[in-house]
Amino acid sequence: MTGTRTLAARETEAAVATERLAAWVIGALTAIVIGGVALVIYVPHGGHAGGSSWLPEINASLNATATILLSTGYIFIRRRRIAAHRACMIAAFVASSLFLITYLIHHAQVGSVPFHGAAWLRPVYFGLLVPHIVLAALVVPLALTTIYRAWRGRFDRHRRLARLTLPIWLYVSVSGVLVYVLLYHSG
Repeated sequence: MTGTRTLAARETEAAVATERLAAWVIGALTAIVIGGVALVIYVPHGGHAGGSSWLPEINASLNATATILLSTGYIFIRRRRIAAHRACMIAAFVASSLFLITYLIHHAQVGSVPFHGAAWLRPVYFGLLVPHIVLAALVVPLALTTIYRAWRGRFDRHRRLARLTLPIWLYVSVSGVLVYVLLYHSG
């Protein structure tokens, strides 16, 4: 009887240690991503390349792709098509990760890109941009935790967090496309 309790206690301790490690890794990745974005945006660069890079178009395409995949994944899970849902959500995560990589590369080259659109669009642009930035930072740990919970088979906790993660991730993806349009095609 004591051996069974000891084994159960060890399994519980191992599960708690795994959850702590996952939380630490997710926190570290979040800090690295946010720090990397802040670094490439706010550290002074040589010249400003303006619109000469093709990466903003790639970034907008990856955000649009993530939007489509997230929406499709949501439809699949509502229809109980779990394997298709999983495939869409993994693909959305890959698209968003590729976006982050190309975003960092672009902004490492050009730094912050100023808004040159019409004066009346300025409040619209910043009204979209500010929540986009805040929620983009928030979606990193949310998405990583949501995916981790599914991977570990904790579907009750995955589902609860996904109800928060999905609308935020969708907003970030859609607003990313709109920010691109306003920044590069409204001037």
